[in-house]
Amino acid sequence: MIRTVKALSALLAYPTAGLQAAAADIRNALDREALLPGGVRRQLEVLLREIESGDIYDLQERYVLLFDRTRSLSLHLFEHVHGESRDRGQAMIDLKSQYENAGLEIGATELPDFLPLFLEFVATRPPAEAWEMLGQPVHILQALAERLRKRHSAYEAVLRALVALAAAKPNSEALTALLDEPDPEPDDLKALDAAWEDEPVSFGPSANSCKDGLIAKIRSGRRPAPGVEPARASTPRSEGDRHA
Repeated sequence: MIRTVKALSALLAYPTAGLQAAAADIRNALDREALLPGGVRRQLEVLLREIESGDIYDLQERYVLLFDRTRSLSLHLFEHVHGESRDRGQAMIDLKSQYENAGLEIGATELPDFLPLFLEFVATRPPAEAWEMLGQPVHILQALAERLRKRHSAYEAVLRALVALAAAKPNSEALTALLDEPDPEPDDLKALDAAWEDEPVSFGPSANSCKDGLIAKIRSGRRPAPGVEPARASTPRSEGDRHA
């Protein structure tokens, strides 16, 4: 088990009280293995402290605005490569089979390309294989890091850490194509709607832009952070409660 990758998976999970309580364990796992460059580790500490001491409702709201509401920051890897094309469906099937062959079962509501789930799987592989697997979507990870940097988000550190661990470097053409895609702010509702309606990004000769409603806009269920007990769903507070 590569505990650093498992810790990074946990940090990208939906914030819960359980994740807050596990912050010290995550910190210890990162420090024991010491796989990350010092600068990246210091960046991660900023995120760890935010999660550890932040208001859980504010943390959850921030997470949703970043990763669920904004397509350009989606944590579903194939969203950035296949969009809604038919290729995405087959890629999902292939990845799910890879998980199952290795003994990782996923829920019926989960999509296998969800980055925290992908990292859970990567964490179980031998290091050389794990770094090679991280290298496959490294241009996506780099693009996400750049977009999070633009938003001054502490989550940038998690993506920087993954890029640092990956065996491959980002392909410049693929990275440029991703960064040229629309990247609206989460409060720009008109731009967000337009981004979700755009044709999907396609790379390679086999990619196409055929619409496939089967996968369109499906969101995975909330997967608890690896090693963290799932918490009950929080009831969002009213605006008055927030400022009471």
